[in-house]
Amino acid sequence: MESKGLVLSQFKEKTPSTKYNFVIRNELVVALGDILIVTYADLNSGTMRSVEFALKMGKEIYVLAHRIGESEATNRLLAEGKAKAIYDIDAFVKEFGDRDLKEEKSDDFLEFCKRNPSYDETLAKFPSRVFEAELSGEIEVKNGVILLT
Repeated sequence: MESKGLVLSQFKEKTPSTKYNFVIRNELVVALGDILIVTYADLNSGTMRSVEFALKMGKEIYVLAHRIGESEATNRLLAEGKAKAIYDIDAFVKEFGDRDLKEEKSDDFLEFCKRNPSYDETLAKFPSRVFEAELSGEIEVKNGVILLT
């Protein structure tokens, strides 16, 4: 992850894990997501802190419906209208994840990068895409040259 991805933390390196750190970390995780999906939660669980963060941030919350007496917090979120139920996983995934990745790959930026332009040239032409594409692994910068990955 560190060599090809992005590592984010509110804590200094080598900070030991404590139960309180997870709540703080989860606020960042909630902030980075478009929605929050809660699969199971008890009323006083740490997950409900994540739900509080999501509600404050105006994020949509989705839960898996459970039988009465199970996952009381998710059932309460549904009853209070604070969450939407996921009844059909395939339909839910289709709603949020049905994208044609090949279509996304054929954009002007990636076409431009096929000719291995310099970093400066690419940054001048596509200032908002270079950083994003590098973080997502679409491109790599080596010796001042853009390479498709």
